[in-house]
Amino acid sequence: MAGVSRVRRQLHTSPWLFAAPGLLVVGAFVLYPFVSTVVNSFTDRRTLLPGRFVGLANFRELIHDDMFWTGLRNSTLYIVGVVPALVVLPLLLALLVQKNIPGITFFRSAFYTPVVASVVVVGLIWVWLLDERGLVNSLLQTVGIDRIGFLSDQWLLLLSAMAVTVWKGLGYYMIIYLAALANVPRELHEAAAVDGAGAVRRFLTVTVPAVRSTMVLVAALSSVAAFKVFSEVYLMAGPDGGPAGEDTTLVMLVQQTGTGLTGRVGYASALSVVVFVVTVALMLLVLRADRGERA
Repeated sequence: MAGVSRVRRQLHTSPWLFAAPGLLVVGAFVLYPFVSTVVNSFTDRRTLLPGRFVGLANFRELIHDDMFWTGLRNSTLYIVGVVPALVVLPLLLALLVQKNIPGITFFRSAFYTPVVASVVVVGLIWVWLLDERGLVNSLLQTVGIDRIGFLSDQWLLLLSAMAVTVWKGLGYYMIIYLAALANVPRELHEAAAVDGAGAVRRFLTVTVPAVRSTMVLVAALSSVAAFKVFSEVYLMAGPDGGPAGEDTTLVMLVQQTGTGLTGRVGYASALSVVVFVVTVALMLLVLRADRGERA
């Protein structure tokens, strides 16, 4: 009986022993920072000061903070500009590289290369390309077009950052679509072709319905990533967020507010909570829209 009891105890404890390292990592680097951020959002804590409880004061201040609304506007525009492109273009790219033709492996690797490249390297490359003395403006000047302030105009800078995000994310979402397209039965395309459907009609009536769930996944992932954008805008606009800070995003505002020896950690935590709530709401909206379409 003692041996049976020992075996039972081992059956109960062994799974927890195997899961303990992962649980410790998640607790230390995910749960604890999350709880700490929520708690700090209700305090006036600074970098070197513990702070005191101030209730909803930080959130009330957000409503009257012009930079918060600027960051929310830019983050929202980023979603509008980036998400549709990252839902459609990778699908078209996946259809293109799905064909087994000579040399297609090279193109698959080339399209995926920006994904594995460092975002800092990618950002610097595009800064050099789009600078007023960069390659793009030099080429424009050779054909008689005046230099364009890609990195000095408020809206052009934001559009340039969006282009970098789309360019870097194409290969990643292309791989997701390739996995989904591999599960689409070839018989469906053959049947549609027999019925006289052309390439465009087969795409709309066969391919899109077959990968709709994958499109929803891509929309959710790209929406969250676009709303939390930081590196691309930071590298192209600078730490101040472009001219007069007009290109600052919410995550950049968190970094600007909460870092440094005089950083307002409590206020930055309130901003972080808002970013978290909005990203969760975005995912729920995408999932609800998908359920409604299915119904």
